[in-house]
Amino acid sequence: MVERAGLPDSAIAVFLSSLAFNTVVALIIFVLFGGRELLSRKEPLDRSEQDGVQSDVQGGVQGGVQGDVHGDVQGGERDGERGGTRTTTLRPTRDQILTVVGLLVLGVGALAFDLEVGFVSITVAVLLAILSPQAQKGAVEKISWSTVLLISGVITYVGVLEKMGTIKAVGEGVAHIGAPLITALLLCYIGAIVSAFASSVGVLGSTIPLAVPFLLMGEVGAVGVIAALAVSSTIVDCSPFSTNGALVLANAQGVDRDAFFRKLIAYGAVIVMVAPLATWLVLVLPGWL
Repeated sequence: MVERAGLPDSAIAVFLSSLAFNTVVALIIFVLFGGRELLSRKEPLDRSEQDGVQSDVQGGVQGGVQGDVHGDVQGGERDGERGGTRTTTLRPTRDQILTVVGLLVLGVGALAFDLEVGFVSITVAVLLAILSPQAQKGAVEKISWSTVLLISGVITYVGVLEKMGTIKAVGEGVAHIGAPLITALLLCYIGAIVSAFASSVGVLGSTIPLAVPFLLMGEVGAVGVIAALAVSSTIVDCSPFSTNGALVLANAQGVDRDAFFRKLIAYGAVIVMVAPLATWLVLVLPGWL
């Protein structure tokens, strides 16, 4: 779209801007949420093996298999005296191999043959269910249906707004303000807010054309504005209403889903408020791009 409008563009600048901003955000989040403690934590290499041996011995004693436990312990002691270690070779199961093959088919079909990702993934899931009905028996029960319904409802609502022209009308109103710097900042916020509930690619496809008229005036750097729009519209995908955030929420293990959902909402809200302003201050205001 930038090329068709005859504006200067730089794919490298857009890529490096996104890379830099996401790296900085990742480092900040890593430090704030306990990353330093993780780096300083030291665990013995054989901790899991020791736990496994201990549980086996305890299970044997509880089951009354005294002779087997005694023999296992003696065998373990002899292995220790000889300096040897007991290793277990894990081999992939048939279901795991089929799953990996399905993932490869999904990737090749989507990337090489441009097939629709949702359709191919559902097809692969159905085939896996047919080939391994027992393994897939409880899969449907483990789906986070509340998350699915939430995301489906939000996407439907945003889609209705787009179909009615609400988002376009708001964007066009902002684009006609007349102050290029303020317009760029407001477009970044519109991109961030809408993208937190919808497709980032779709948001970029609607916000960039709105920016073209005032970019043609030459008062602000086109590359900087495009990069700011791109970063603002994609860095908010951590929202639980967006695809990436929804996947994280649906696959979170060992946590309180409701509490984790609230944390993701709070984090997404902070990113929506801070990211557009930060990208505008760094990429647009100085005018160096």
